[in-house]
Amino acid sequence: MRFARVRLSTGPELHYAVQGTGAPVVFLHGWPDSWFTYSRVLPLLPPDLRAFTPDQRGFGDSERPAHGYAITEFAADVLAFMDAMSLTRASIVGHSFGSFVARAVAIAAPDRVERLVLIGTGISKGNAVIDEVCAAMVELRDPVSEDFAREFQASTAYVPLPEDFFDRIVAESLKLPARLWRAVLDSVAAYDDLSQLERITSPTHLLWGDQDALFPRRHQNRVLASITGATFTVYEETGHCPNWERPELVAADLATLLRAR
Repeated sequence: MRFARVRLSTGPELHYAVQGTGAPVVFLHGWPDSWFTYSRVLPLLPPDLRAFTPDQRGFGDSERPAHGYAITEFAADVLAFMDAMSLTRASIVGHSFGSFVARAVAIAAPDRVERLVLIGTGISKGNAVIDEVCAAMVELRDPVSEDFAREFQASTAYVPLPEDFFDRIVAESLKLPARLWRAVLDSVAAYDDLSQLERITSPTHLLWGDQDALFPRRHQNRVLASITGATFTVYEETGHCPNWERPELVAADLATLLRAR
């Protein structure tokens, strides 16, 4: 794996990781994460998948412009990133917030998405849990406390995580200033693409943990019903972050899904 930076035509400079050769895959992290959210999965992927894992604008070690944090603007960044990497088409894998960005890419530019994998996706608008977290963000100030970040990140997982991995997850989330904890989550809460999901034409697969406290099974069913031909894998005794909690299973499933003919 190597790390690099690239200036996008949409404005920000993004930090990203890349590994492998062959079929390109763009991995989109959740909120308030970074490329590191896939760090337990990436080493387990076959080398014939060329994995690009950017820190999206505002996150990780990428630039933090004053504006541009709507889901559709993140999607425009993904397409600009693909342009910068000379990728005419790529598969897109998105976790949580990243899954909404991935959906927006597939809606806006279906001809550029080979396959779509949505991890811990769901419905954000009118989601009581997201609205509750948004309310908690109103008073958030810099510096964001480690205890706050640790408590939030711990609440998303069901399976106990390696201590060093989880410490890094917390450290990565603390790179996000308070204004972006608020702004990005507000964008997620406002995003409503259910009526547009039928425009997704790429083969689509959902990966979901049955102990996901954010997006329940009924959300999975609505997304599955809205995307023609979408398929579904359930991880038992797993929370909102299968890529953290079940990396071996997720990597094996991705290898099969992304290399399917």
